[in-house]
Formats: sequence, structure tokens, C-alpha cells
Amino acid sequence: MISKLSRLLALSTAIAVSSSAIAAAEPSADLIAAAKKEGTLTTIALPHDWCGYGDVIAGFKAKYGLKVNELNPDAGSGDEIEAIKANKGNTGDQAPDVIDVGLSFGPTAKKDGLIQPYKVSTWDSIPDTAKDAEGYWYGDYYGVLSFVVNKDIIKDAPKDWADLKKSDFANAVALAGDPRASNQAVQAVYAAGVAAGEKDATKIGDAGLKYFAELNKAGNLVPVIGKSASLAQGATPIVVAWDYNGLSWRDTLKGNPPVDVVVPASGVLAGVYVQAISAFAPHPNAAKLWMEYLYSDEGQLGWLKGYCHPIRFNDLSKNGKIPQDLLAKMPPAAAYEKAVFPTLEEQDAGKAEITKNWDTVVGANVK
Repeated sequence: MISKLSRLLALSTAIAVSSSAIAAAEPSADLIAAAKKEGTLTTIALPHDWCGYGDVIAGFKAKYGLKVNELNPDAGSGDEIEAIKANKGNTGDQAPDVIDVGLSFGPTAKKDGLIQPYKVSTWDSIPDTAKDAEGYWYGDYYGVLSFVVNKDIIKDAPKDWADLKKSDFANAVALAGDPRASNQAVQAVYAAGVAAGEKDATKIGDAGLKYFAELNKAGNLVPVIGKSASLAQGATPIVVAWDYNGLSWRDTLKGNPPVDVVVPASGVLAGVYVQAISAFAPHPNAAKLWMEYLYSDEGQLGWLKGYCHPIRFNDLSKNGKIPQDLLAKMPPAAAYEKAVFPTLEEQDAGKAEITKNWDTVVGANVK
């Protein structure tokens, strides 16, 4: 069960350092040559300030010399799936080769025949609970939902979900996506349901919807997709987003304005994202080489620099591959001790409830 991730992936304050580093697996010369012959990789939904993707993409291009065609950086997981469906016979620039989507989208895409299997060289170091046994999809990184706060406008930051309902936060709270299409937004609604104390996934989804309906009725929910720019401008002074996004925005804004990233006291929901290759990828070898890069030590540390905990975190830690100065920039382990990792079945049930009933229950047209 995917809930075992809480044990497998838990942050540790004690980092074991091994004196003998294991040699990193490398892609074959044949794969590199085939990818270079294709010359291009088409990605989708990879904002440069998400998980350090700007530097990760630059590192891939520098290492292998391929062009990276970046589609719709602000797309959600649902949009990525639709892009594959819409471009099944398209070998041009609008057909994505690879996707990075919320965990629940992986099995669905496999069932629908939209992705193809490929096992990277470092396959064995990816926890079994975070990958499809046949290699159709595999976890890449995880984080927790947090409150990203513009401290110039919000002097007393909210500490928990209940705080967001206070009149102090009128017209201040935004989601970092549309909950009808964005995994990040769906999980934010689910997290609010977890905070309400529900255990059954469908009831959690219902409770999350009820919470956001109350937030909307109180006038606190801003029907705008929260981003770094809207946070800085004050249009959305509180954004519910993954911790790694908030920390990246904090660094990018460089104190103008000052930003707090608060992991809530309850309803700490961890989200695992997954990588997959389109079954119709125009550049299948470039896609495989991209996966090799992402799951190499270099690629995994690239995500960690962007404040995302890579799926091979424990393996990197055990072998002394994580620089201490990088660890020091991460939030304290205590903030993650209450993290809940929903199973795939729970995510599917919660997602179905939230996406189906957002319009009727909450009525906020987020865009």
C-alpha cells in the first residue's frame, strides 16, 4: 500500500553517511545516440520554479545537447493527460513525450493505454510502493501542502486550516490551481478534509468541499489561481501550495515581499508525483534519456535543490550523496511527522468526489 511511503520516505534528522559511494548507473551509449538523433524532447507542465525544474532542464540540455520544447508550463495533471489524448497521431511540437502528474493519474493513464513502460537504470533504488511493477509510472518526488504567506500583508500567519476562516483573511486565500483539473488543488481540498478528522476517502473529499464552501461564503477564498506573482502583488496574499513551491517562491522573491511557508498543524497531506512516457511520444528515446537523467543522482539532487524530496532520498542519504548545506535549507523534520500519505484508492475516491462536486458545493470558478 502506498501509505507505507510514510515509513519509507520519512525525513530523518540523522543522516547516515557512507564512506563508500555506490557508482551511479548511467544510460547506455546506444540510448544516448538514439536520443541525440531525435534531437528534441517535448515536456509539458514544468514551471521553472517548480521543484527546481529550471535548473534540471538546463542540466539535461547541457549534458546531452538536446533541445527541450516546453509546452504549457502552468498546466495541471488533467491537462497533461488530455494533451496526450489530443495528440495521439501528432508527431509535431504539440505532442508531449513525457508527463509529470499526481499519483492517481499514473494508474489511470496506464489503464487507458496512454503511457508506455520503461525502467530506469536506478530502478531498484525506487521504493516498490512508489512505482508500477511493470515500469509504466514511477514516483519522482513528494512534498506537503502548506500556506505560503505574504508577510507584508499578513502580519500574523495562519497556523492551521481553521485559521483561514478568520475574518482577518478576507479575500486573501487562493488555491494554486483549479480543483477540477489540478492535482495540487485537488490535494489541497483533500487536506482540508483530513484536517476535519474524516477517515473515509469519500467523506474526506466531502469535508474538504464543505470547508472550501464555507471559506468561499465567508469571502476569504479568492477565485484566482495563486502563483508567485499574485502572492507578491498581494492579489492572493495566502496561497495553499506544495511546500516546495512556496520555498522556491520565497527564494525567488528575495525578501520582496518577505514570505512565510507554514506547514499546518493538522491535515498535513503528503503528495507523491509520478513520471511517465507517453505511449505516442514522438521522441521516445529522448524521453527515456530524460527519465535516466531525472533518476540519476544529479537529477534527484536537482529536485532537492528545488525543495522537493526526491523519491531516491533515502538511497542518496544512505550513500552520503546529499550535501549538508542542501539539507540545512530544508524545513525541519518535525513539520513532516504528521504527514499522511493517501493510498491510490483513497486518492481516486477523494479526487472523484472533489472534481465532480466542486461547482455545485463550492461554486467558485477558479481561473
